[in-house]
Amino acid sequence: MHLVPILQGLILVFVANGAPILATRVFGAWGAAPLDFGALWLDGEPLLGHSKTIRGILASLAAASLAAPLIGLGWRVGALAGAAAMAGDLLSSFIKRRMKLPPHSMAPGLDQAPESLLPLIACAAPLGLTLTDVLAATLLFWIGVVILSRALFSLKIRERPY
Repeated sequence: MHLVPILQGLILVFVANGAPILATRVFGAWGAAPLDFGALWLDGEPLLGHSKTIRGILASLAAASLAAPLIGLGWRVGALAGAAAMAGDLLSSFIKRRMKLPPHSMAPGLDQAPESLLPLIACAAPLGLTLTDVLAATLLFWIGVVILSRALFSLKIRERPY
């Protein structure tokens, strides 16, 4: 296992996935236009839902691009991680809407796997990650999200823990 690249990948994944949440806290309703513009899918449910915003995508791309050089990586690797994390997040939202789950609902596994696995796969070559590294980092992300979620809940920053 390659510990430093795993740590770099995890940092990028946490930054990419945390930036939209932080942007919501900082900017409130400003820039909160839904990415799907309120479109409905064939099943009559929202394509992605109102919580997936243009602001969130931009925040993720910017934050991961800025964080990457701070941990010894090029900004392009950060941008790739941010884009892939948001693609994973959008995929999980799309699936959750098909399951008729409301925005912000929790679906353990579905909430963490795509948004960590996709960026780790996308950045595997630049980081020098093996398949085992990617899977280990995905598991560590999942555990980290549960721990962080509970900490944020106890600090009254998050509405409910995982």
